[in-house]
Amino acid sequence: MNDQILQVNNLKTYFFTASGTAKAVDGVSFTMNRGQIMGIVGESGSGKSVTASSLIRLLPKTGSIVDGEVIFDGHDMRRIANRELLKLRGSEISMIFQDPMTSLDPVFKIGDQMIELIRTHKNLSQQEAYRTAVEMLHLVGIPEPESRMNAYPHELSGGMCQRVIIAMAISCQPKFIIADEPTTALDVTVQAQILGLLKKLRDEMGVSILMITHNLGIVWEMCDTVMVMYGGTTVEYTEMAQLYANPLHPYTWGLLDSMPRLSAPPVEELKAIPGTPPDLRLTGGCCAFYNRCPYMREICAKEVPPLVEVEPGHLVACHRQNGDKTLVRGEVNQDD
Repeated sequence: MNDQILQVNNLKTYFFTASGTAKAVDGVSFTMNRGQIMGIVGESGSGKSVTASSLIRLLPKTGSIVDGEVIFDGHDMRRIANRELLKLRGSEISMIFQDPMTSLDPVFKIGDQMIELIRTHKNLSQQEAYRTAVEMLHLVGIPEPESRMNAYPHELSGGMCQRVIIAMAISCQPKFIIADEPTTALDVTVQAQILGLLKKLRDEMGVSILMITHNLGIVWEMCDTVMVMYGGTTVEYTEMAQLYANPLHPYTWGLLDSMPRLSAPPVEELKAIPGTPPDLRLTGGCCAFYNRCPYMREICAKEVPPLVEVEPGHLVACHRQNGDKTLVRGEVNQDD
């Protein structure tokens, strides 16, 4: 069996609006293997969620995939018919959305929503679907799952709703789960439980998980590989341990430096990346990070840096970090 479950080549997703064309995803490429957890990190607006939504063609009317290739387990996701795509969603690919309180229909009971999903994708009777739903709720740690089947979403806490979303995501035993910031707005205790549950699903069911987050602590805890995105493009892609041991892109350095450290003095101020993310309607002609980068040179404002493999499995998009040239972290005034 081929270990590779997902291959993305030069994916480009644009939003066409009255004010211009926003290049939300502009040439992203990566691969994932079965049973692997990959993280996509970056600031809000970097293209993380749009990349994930593009994989299953779940885009608003103003958005369109204009180029690239998405191959999931032998399926060409850009070209398969809508009927086949609907079958894949839910049965082989599931998505956990950011906000659990708005991901469930407020006018239907939890059990009704789960049973409908299960029967849509699996040939089961009403009773069999009910038993499967109860089993999934029990699996994700919801107490008294039979009684929760009769509850409405507003009767459950945010953490409980998130567990229901995960139960629905795994109810049809998918091969691939997209987790779009699954711990947003949850307290740290519930966050730890949710992350532990996802890791357990990977270990016991062999599910591949694409984890979208802006929290590098979650990346350290969960992921095997990491892709750092900025301005709709990939700026760094490598194994998780390598990203922490030897980060190479100035934007990655900024993200790591902005993390609070327990060893830091009590009076030390939190570090932040100066400036704001770029206007995605204006990107594509230079390095999107150049106006916020303390290491920028003239070429950075004129040309888009290619994504170069500077060491085995470690790709970086930086004019000053391409294998031939090595930028040293902290040496802002280093000459070319």
